[in-house]
Amino acid sequence: MRKLSGYIFIVFCLSACKVNYRTASFAPKTNVIDYSNTEHWAVYDGVSSEGKTIGAISDTTAADVFYVYPTLLIDKKDTNWNAAIDDANVNSDVIKWILPYQAAAWADAGRLFVPFYRQNHYRAFFKPYIDEGGREAIAFAYADVKAAFEYYMKFKNKGRPIILAGHSQGALHLKKILQEYFDGKPLQKQLVAAYLIGTRVMEDAFNTLRPLISPNQIGGYVSWNSYKKGKYPKYYDWYNNAITTNPISWDNSKESLMKDHKGLLYYDNVLYEKSLAVEKINGMLWVSLPKVPKRFLMSFVKDYHRFDVTLFWEDIRQNALQRVEAFNREKLRAPQGQF
Repeated sequence: MRKLSGYIFIVFCLSACKVNYRTASFAPKTNVIDYSNTEHWAVYDGVSSEGKTIGAISDTTAADVFYVYPTLLIDKKDTNWNAAIDDANVNSDVIKWILPYQAAAWADAGRLFVPFYRQNHYRAFFKPYIDEGGREAIAFAYADVKAAFEYYMKFKNKGRPIILAGHSQGALHLKKILQEYFDGKPLQKQLVAAYLIGTRVMEDAFNTLRPLISPNQIGGYVSWNSYKKGKYPKYYDWYNNAITTNPISWDNSKESLMKDHKGLLYYDNVLYEKSLAVEKINGMLWVSLPKVPKRFLMSFVKDYHRFDVTLFWEDIRQNALQRVEAFNREKLRAPQGQF
Protein backbone atom coordinates (compact mmCIF):
# COMPACT_ATOMS: atom_id res chain seq x y z
CA MET A 1 0.00 0.00 0.00
CA ARG A 2 2.91 2.29 -0.65
CA LYS A 3 1.66 3.57 -4.01
CA LEU A 4 -1.43 5.71 -4.38
CA SER A 5 -2.65 3.54 -7.24
CA GLY A 6 -2.38 0.51 -4.95
CA TYR A 7 -4.30 2.31 -2.21
CA ILE A 8 -7.07 3.19 -4.68
CA PHE A 9 -7.30 -0.43 -5.85
CA ILE A 10 -7.55 -1.77 -2.30
CA VAL A 11 -10.29 0.67 -1.33
CA PHE A 12 -12.10 -0.14 -4.57
CA CYS A 13 -12.08 -3.83 -3.71
CA LEU A 14 -13.38 -3.17 -0.22
CA SER A 15 -16.25 -1.08 -1.49
CA ALA A 16 -17.15 -3.23 -4.49
CA CYS A 17 -16.41 -6.80 -3.38
CA LYS A 18 -17.72 -8.97 -0.60
CA VAL A 19 -14.90 -9.27 1.92
CA ASN A 20 -14.70 -11.51 4.98
CA TYR A 21 -12.51 -10.17 7.76
CA ARG A 22 -10.58 -11.82 10.50
CA THR A 23 -11.79 -10.44 13.77
CA ALA A 24 -11.50 -10.69 17.54
CA SER A 25 -13.36 -9.60 20.64
CA PHE A 26 -13.16 -5.91 21.39
CA ALA A 27 -10.86 -5.28 24.36
CA PRO A 28 -11.64 -1.98 26.12
CA LYS A 29 -8.72 0.44 26.43
CA THR A 30 -8.49 3.25 28.95
CA ASN A 31 -5.29 5.09 28.06
CA VAL A 32 -5.73 8.64 26.79
CA ILE A 33 -3.49 10.13 24.10
CA ASP A 34 -1.42 13.11 25.24
CA TYR A 35 -1.92 15.63 22.45
CA SER A 36 0.56 18.04 24.00
CA ASN A 37 3.10 15.71 22.39
CA THR A 38 3.40 16.97 18.81
CA GLU A 39 4.45 13.47 17.70
CA HIS A 40 0.74 12.67 17.94
CA TRP A 41 -0.06 15.19 15.22
CA ALA A 42 0.40 14.66 11.49
CA VAL A 43 0.23 18.44 11.17
CA TYR A 44 0.46 20.84 14.09
CA ASP A 45 0.10 24.58 13.68
CA GLY A 46 0.56 24.27 9.91
CA VAL A 47 3.75 22.19 10.09
CA SER A 48 3.82 18.47 9.30
CA SER A 49 5.53 15.84 11.41
CA GLU A 50 8.29 15.91 8.77
CA GLY A 51 8.85 19.63 9.40
CA LYS A 52 7.20 20.84 6.19
CA THR A 53 4.88 23.84 6.14
CA ILE A 54 1.50 22.82 4.71
CA GLY A 55 -0.36 25.60 2.93
CA ALA A 56 0.30 29.27 2.30
CA ILE A 57 0.07 30.38 5.91
CA SER A 58 1.57 33.58 7.30
CA ASP A 59 1.36 35.80 10.37
CA THR A 60 -1.83 37.28 8.93
CA THR A 61 -3.62 33.95 8.42
CA ALA A 62 -6.90 34.49 10.22
CA ALA A 63 -8.45 31.03 10.49
CA ASP A 64 -7.65 27.49 11.61
CA VAL A 65 -8.48 24.19 9.92
CA PHE A 66 -9.08 21.07 12.02
CA TYR A 67 -8.97 18.11 9.66
CA VAL A 68 -9.66 14.41 10.35
CA TYR A 69 -8.59 11.77 7.82
CA PRO A 70 -10.53 8.76 6.44
CA THR A 71 -10.21 5.06 7.18
CA LEU A 72 -6.81 3.62 6.33
CA LEU A 73 -6.95 0.55 8.59
CA ILE A 74 -8.40 -1.83 6.00
CA ASP A 75 -6.31 -5.02 5.96
CA LYS A 76 -8.81 -7.89 6.11
CA LYS A 77 -6.27 -10.00 8.02
CA ASP A 78 -5.80 -7.38 10.73
CA THR A 79 -7.85 -8.37 13.78
CA ASN A 80 -7.24 -5.08 15.59
CA TRP A 81 -10.34 -2.97 16.08
CA ASN A 82 -8.36 0.26 16.23
CA ALA A 83 -5.04 1.43 14.87
CA ALA A 84 -2.22 2.11 17.30
CA ILE A 85 -1.42 5.80 17.66
CA ASP A 86 2.04 5.06 16.24
CA ASP A 87 0.90 2.62 13.53
CA ALA A 88 3.70 3.05 10.98
CA ASN A 89 1.63 2.08 7.93
CA VAL A 90 -1.36 4.26 8.73
CA ASN A 91 0.71 7.27 9.76
CA SER A 92 2.95 6.97 6.71
CA ASP A 93 -0.10 6.90 4.42
CA VAL A 94 -1.48 9.98 6.15
CA ILE A 95 1.73 11.90 5.46
CA LYS A 96 2.33 10.61 1.92
CA TRP A 97 -1.16 10.50 0.49
CA ILE A 98 -3.78 12.10 2.70
CA LEU A 99 -2.00 15.37 3.43
CA PRO A 100 -1.33 16.34 -0.20
CA TYR A 101 -4.43 14.83 -1.80
CA GLN A 102 -6.96 15.82 0.86
CA ALA A 103 -5.97 18.01 3.82
CA ALA A 104 -3.88 20.44 1.76
CA ALA A 105 -7.00 21.51 -0.12
CA TRP A 106 -7.95 23.55 2.95
CA ALA A 107 -4.46 24.53 4.05
CA ASP A 108 -4.32 27.90 2.28
CA ALA A 109 -7.39 29.03 4.21
CA GLY A 110 -6.01 28.55 7.71
CA ARG A 111 -3.41 27.01 10.00
CA LEU A 112 -3.79 23.27 9.59
CA PHE A 113 -4.16 20.85 12.51
CA VAL A 114 -4.33 17.11 11.76
CA PRO A 115 -4.21 14.74 14.73
CA PHE A 116 -3.16 11.13 14.46
CA TYR A 117 -5.89 9.06 16.08
CA ARG A 118 -6.62 5.44 16.81
CA GLN A 119 -9.15 5.10 14.03
CA ASN A 120 -11.44 2.10 13.88
CA HIS A 121 -10.93 -0.68 11.35
CA TYR A 122 -13.04 -0.53 8.19
CA ARG A 123 -15.03 -3.61 9.18
CA ALA A 124 -16.47 -1.80 12.21
CA PHE A 125 -19.02 -0.09 9.95
CA PHE A 126 -20.59 -3.26 8.57
CA LYS A 127 -22.62 -6.20 9.79
CA PRO A 128 -22.00 -8.49 11.49
CA TYR A 129 -18.89 -6.73 12.78
CA ILE A 130 -20.63 -3.57 13.96
CA ASP A 131 -22.50 -5.68 16.52
CA GLU A 132 -19.38 -7.60 17.55
CA GLY A 133 -17.22 -4.69 18.70
CA GLY A 134 -17.63 -2.21 15.88
CA ARG A 135 -19.67 0.34 17.81
CA GLU A 136 -17.16 0.32 20.63
CA ALA A 137 -14.28 0.73 18.17
CA ILE A 138 -15.96 3.73 16.53
CA ALA A 139 -16.59 5.33 19.92
CA PHE A 140 -12.97 4.71 20.90
CA ALA A 141 -11.72 6.40 17.73
CA TYR A 142 -14.00 9.37 18.36
CA ALA A 143 -12.61 9.75 21.88
CA ASP A 144 -9.17 10.46 20.37
CA VAL A 145 -10.57 13.02 17.92
CA LYS A 146 -12.42 14.65 20.80
CA ALA A 147 -9.28 14.76 22.95
CA ALA A 148 -7.28 16.30 20.11
CA PHE A 149 -9.97 18.89 19.44
CA GLU A 150 -10.20 19.82 23.11
CA TYR A 151 -6.44 20.24 23.31
CA TYR A 152 -6.45 22.40 20.18
CA MET A 153 -9.26 24.56 21.54
CA LYS A 154 -7.61 25.01 24.94
CA PHE A 155 -4.10 25.84 23.79
CA LYS A 156 -4.12 26.94 20.15
CA ASN A 157 -7.44 28.36 18.98
CA LYS A 158 -7.60 31.56 21.05
CA GLY A 159 -10.85 32.69 19.51
CA ARG A 160 -9.88 32.20 15.86
CA PRO A 161 -12.47 31.19 13.23
CA ILE A 162 -12.57 27.45 12.57
CA ILE A 163 -12.99 25.25 9.51
CA LEU A 164 -13.77 21.62 10.28
CA ALA A 165 -12.89 19.28 7.42
CA GLY A 166 -12.89 15.53 7.11
CA HIS A 167 -13.58 12.62 4.82
CA SER A 168 -15.42 9.36 5.42
CA GLN A 169 -14.60 8.17 8.97
CA GLY A 170 -13.07 11.58 9.64
CA ALA A 171 -16.29 13.34 8.61
CA LEU A 172 -18.31 10.96 10.78
CA HIS A 173 -16.31 11.94 13.86
CA LEU A 174 -16.50 15.64 12.98
CA LYS A 175 -20.28 15.41 12.73
CA LYS A 176 -20.26 14.38 16.37
CA ILE A 177 -17.82 17.20 17.24
CA LEU A 178 -20.31 19.62 15.66
CA GLN A 179 -23.16 18.17 17.67
CA GLU A 180 -21.25 18.25 20.94
CA TYR A 181 -19.40 21.57 20.71
CA PHE A 182 -20.99 23.82 18.06
CA ASP A 183 -24.68 23.12 17.49
CA GLY A 184 -26.58 25.85 19.33
CA LYS A 185 -23.56 26.59 21.52
CA PRO A 186 -21.33 29.71 21.78
CA LEU A 187 -18.60 28.08 19.66
CA GLN A 188 -20.97 28.13 16.69
CA LYS A 189 -20.08 31.81 16.25
CA GLN A 190 -16.51 30.78 15.37
CA LEU A 191 -17.53 28.24 12.73
CA VAL A 192 -16.59 29.25 9.19
CA ALA A 193 -17.85 25.98 7.70
CA ALA A 194 -17.77 22.24 8.24
CA TYR A 195 -16.90 20.05 5.25
CA LEU A 196 -18.46 16.68 6.14
CA ILE A 197 -17.49 14.78 3.00
CA GLY A 198 -18.07 11.11 2.29
CA THR A 199 -20.49 10.40 5.10
CA ARG A 200 -24.27 10.53 5.37
CA VAL A 201 -25.62 13.72 6.94
CA MET A 202 -29.36 14.13 7.38
CA GLU A 203 -30.86 17.57 7.85
CA ASP A 204 -32.18 16.63 11.28
CA ALA A 205 -28.66 15.76 12.48
CA PHE A 206 -28.40 19.20 14.10
CA ASN A 207 -30.70 21.51 16.02
CA THR A 208 -29.49 24.85 14.67
CA LEU A 209 -26.75 24.16 12.10
CA ARG A 210 -27.96 24.17 8.50
CA PRO A 211 -26.56 23.18 5.10
CA LEU A 212 -24.73 25.99 3.32
CA ILE A 213 -26.45 26.91 0.06
CA SER A 214 -24.26 29.68 -1.32
CA PRO A 215 -20.48 29.76 -1.88
CA ASN A 216 -19.83 32.54 0.62
CA GLN A 217 -22.29 31.48 3.32
CA ILE A 218 -20.79 30.68 6.73
CA GLY A 219 -21.72 28.99 9.98
CA GLY A 220 -23.03 25.71 8.59
CA TYR A 221 -21.93 22.59 6.75
CA VAL A 222 -21.60 20.95 3.34
CA SER A 223 -21.62 17.25 2.46
CA TRP A 224 -21.65 14.94 -0.54
CA ASN A 225 -21.09 11.35 -1.57
CA SER A 226 -19.79 10.78 -5.11
CA TYR A 227 -20.78 8.04 -7.54
CA LYS A 228 -20.31 7.49 -11.26
CA LYS A 229 -22.98 9.23 -13.32
CA GLY A 230 -25.85 6.94 -14.28
CA LYS A 231 -24.96 4.28 -11.70
CA TYR A 232 -26.49 3.46 -8.32
CA PRO A 233 -24.93 1.63 -5.37
CA LYS A 234 -26.61 -1.47 -4.03
CA TYR A 235 -27.04 0.36 -0.74
CA TYR A 236 -28.57 3.45 -2.38
CA ASP A 237 -31.51 3.52 0.06
CA TRP A 238 -29.02 4.33 2.81
CA TYR A 239 -28.46 7.73 1.18
CA ASN A 240 -32.13 8.66 0.81
CA ASN A 241 -32.60 12.36 1.60
CA ALA A 242 -29.00 12.84 2.70
CA ILE A 243 -27.66 16.38 2.33
CA THR A 244 -25.92 16.73 -1.03
CA THR A 245 -23.90 19.84 -1.82
CA ASN A 246 -22.86 20.80 -5.33
CA PRO A 247 -19.07 21.18 -4.82
CA ILE A 248 -18.62 23.17 -8.01
CA SER A 249 -21.30 25.85 -7.64
CA TRP A 250 -21.79 25.53 -3.84
CA ASP A 251 -25.45 26.45 -4.22
CA ASN A 252 -28.75 24.69 -4.89
CA SER A 253 -27.92 24.01 -8.54
CA LYS A 254 -28.80 20.44 -9.45
CA GLU A 255 -26.13 20.35 -12.14
CA SER A 256 -22.79 21.95 -12.94
CA LEU A 257 -21.06 21.90 -16.29
CA MET A 258 -17.52 20.82 -17.04
CA LYS A 259 -16.50 24.38 -17.90
CA ASP A 260 -17.14 25.47 -14.31
CA HIS A 261 -15.06 22.75 -12.64
CA LYS A 262 -12.02 24.37 -10.94
CA GLY A 263 -9.76 21.35 -10.74
CA LEU A 264 -9.17 17.68 -9.91
CA LEU A 265 -5.87 16.73 -8.25
CA TYR A 266 -4.76 13.54 -9.99
CA TYR A 267 -2.27 10.96 -8.76
CA ASP A 268 0.40 12.52 -11.01
CA ASN A 269 0.12 15.60 -8.75
CA VAL A 270 -1.30 17.70 -11.60
CA LEU A 271 -4.48 19.76 -11.38
CA TYR A 272 -6.92 19.11 -14.21
CA GLU A 273 -9.51 21.85 -14.54
CA LYS A 274 -12.73 21.59 -16.52
CA SER A 275 -12.47 17.82 -16.33
CA LEU A 276 -15.87 16.73 -14.99
CA ALA A 277 -19.54 17.63 -14.57
CA VAL A 278 -21.86 16.82 -11.68
CA GLU A 279 -25.53 16.18 -11.09
CA LYS A 280 -27.29 15.98 -7.73
CA ILE A 281 -29.68 13.06 -7.27
CA ASN A 282 -31.48 12.01 -4.12
CA GLY A 283 -28.79 11.77 -1.45
CA MET A 284 -25.84 11.44 -3.80
CA LEU A 285 -23.66 13.30 -6.29
CA TRP A 286 -23.33 11.87 -9.78
CA VAL A 287 -19.95 12.64 -11.35
CA SER A 288 -19.06 12.25 -15.02
CA LEU A 289 -16.02 10.21 -16.01
CA PRO A 290 -13.16 12.67 -15.46
CA LYS A 291 -11.05 13.79 -18.41
CA VAL A 292 -7.64 12.77 -17.13
CA PRO A 293 -4.71 10.68 -18.44
CA LYS A 294 -5.46 6.94 -18.52
CA ARG A 295 -9.11 7.69 -17.83
CA PHE A 296 -10.01 4.20 -19.05
CA LEU A 297 -8.88 2.95 -15.62
CA MET A 298 -11.53 5.13 -14.01
CA SER A 299 -14.15 3.79 -16.42
CA PHE A 300 -14.20 0.52 -14.47
CA VAL A 301 -14.94 2.29 -11.18
CA LYS A 302 -18.51 3.07 -10.14
CA ASP A 303 -18.05 4.15 -6.54
CA TYR A 304 -16.12 7.42 -6.38
CA HIS A 305 -16.08 7.56 -2.59
CA ARG A 306 -12.29 7.53 -2.31
CA PHE A 307 -12.15 10.46 -4.75
CA ASP A 308 -14.70 12.63 -2.93
CA VAL A 309 -12.07 15.26 -2.15
CA THR A 310 -9.54 14.89 -4.96
CA LEU A 311 -12.24 15.26 -7.64
CA PHE A 312 -12.91 18.78 -6.34
CA TRP A 313 -9.55 19.66 -4.81
CA GLU A 314 -9.23 23.12 -6.36
CA ASP A 315 -12.94 23.84 -5.96
CA ILE A 316 -12.56 23.16 -2.24
CA ARG A 317 -9.40 25.23 -1.93
CA GLN A 318 -10.99 28.28 -3.50
CA ASN A 319 -14.23 27.87 -1.60
CA ALA A 320 -12.49 27.61 1.78
CA LEU A 321 -10.66 30.87 1.05
CA GLN A 322 -13.93 32.47 -0.03
CA ARG A 323 -15.74 31.47 3.15
CA VAL A 324 -12.93 32.71 5.41
CA GLU A 325 -13.03 36.04 3.60
CA ALA A 326 -16.81 36.18 4.06
CA PHE A 327 -16.42 35.34 7.76
CA ASN A 328 -13.94 38.19 8.23
CA ARG A 329 -16.22 40.65 6.40
CA GLU A 330 -19.13 39.59 8.60
CA LYS A 331 -17.00 40.02 11.70
CA LEU A 332 -16.08 43.56 10.69
CA ARG A 333 -19.74 44.44 10.11
CA ALA A 334 -21.00 42.88 13.33
CA PRO A 335 -21.66 45.10 16.38
CA GLN A 336 -18.84 44.93 18.92
CA GLY A 337 -19.11 41.90 21.15
CA GLN A 338 -21.12 39.70 18.78
CA PHE A 339 -18.01 37.81 17.64
